[in-house]
Amino acid sequence: MTKYWLCVTNEDNWNIVKTKLVWGVPEKRGKCQIQKVKPSDKLVFYVTPKRIGGIFEATSETYESNEKIFSWADFGKEELFPNRVHLKPIVVVEQPIIADQLVKKMSFCRGQRCWSIFLRRAMLEITKSDFNLVFQILFK
Repeated sequence: MTKYWLCVTNEDNWNIVKTKLVWGVPEKRGKCQIQKVKPSDKLVFYVTPKRIGGIFEATSETYESNEKIFSWADFGKEELFPNRVHLKPIVVVEQPIIADQLVKKMSFCRGQRCWSIFLRRAMLEITKSDFNLVFQILFK
């Protein structure tokens, strides 16, 4: 059964996702979630700050790699993002769309005063309805 994911990344790593067709998460933030990703799962990319860049489909099982392709420093400590999955694009917009109002409509945000706390993770599972909401916006 297909699962749907919201993946949170910065601009530099968004460019890596688009060019290398791979998504990776840090060892301490996201490993449990990415290990649940299976081929055919759909990944929506939230590019900080507050933009949606595109949707990809997982094309592999998750794997570990020590190849340094992602960039991110947490308090001066470099992170490898060793937990990865291969992707193929479904839709990638030339200019990421502003997602502030869109994200607020997603089910994980309903009733939350501070919904952005959910976006401090590397990724989180979302509902098919939330995925469809994003999909429709990207294909306008």
